[in-house]
Amino acid sequence: MNRRSLLRVALGLCLAWLSWFIYPASALALGGAQIPLGEPAPEFTLPTNAGDGEIALADFRNQWVVLYFYPRDFTSGCTIEAQRFQRDIAEYQARHAQIIGISADSVESHAEFCDAEGLEFPLLSDPKGKVSKAYGSWLGAMSLRHTYIIGPDGTMRSRFLGVQPVIHSQEVLAELDALQRGA
Repeated sequence: MNRRSLLRVALGLCLAWLSWFIYPASALALGGAQIPLGEPAPEFTLPTNAGDGEIALADFRNQWVVLYFYPRDFTSGCTIEAQRFQRDIAEYQARHAQIIGISADSVESHAEFCDAEGLEFPLLSDPKGKVSKAYGSWLGAMSLRHTYIIGPDGTMRSRFLGVQPVIHSQEVLAELDALQRGA
């Protein structure tokens, strides 16, 4: 990545961080328009390091999906976020929720990241950002740190923009509890 690209990415991250403080619940976030809650989540099929090599959102119909987008494998915030999801995986399973991570990294990078961190949930490769763009989570050359909870019926139920990796998994679990009580 050249210097200009790095500066563009750094500026984008700073703006994302700043936008979290100014517009935390906005329907338009840095990265693009957000799918309205209650609307169908965009369908996708992407390559993965897990299972048969491809995963589709439709594979998880009739269960909750925690779909999280993140910038890069092996970076500090992304590693912390993934570690927290893994630490809490039994709690997600008890809630019939599948965690799926998406970034622009390659399937090979995802495999190395999962091996290094002991991750037991799939990471999907979106190198051109097609799915990230559909979810309003793409900035230049990478996914932004956004998380979406998709209901068993395939509709968008909740979103998190401006995620704080250290506490995020617990926030998602609390939101899942609230959604499941109301479901």
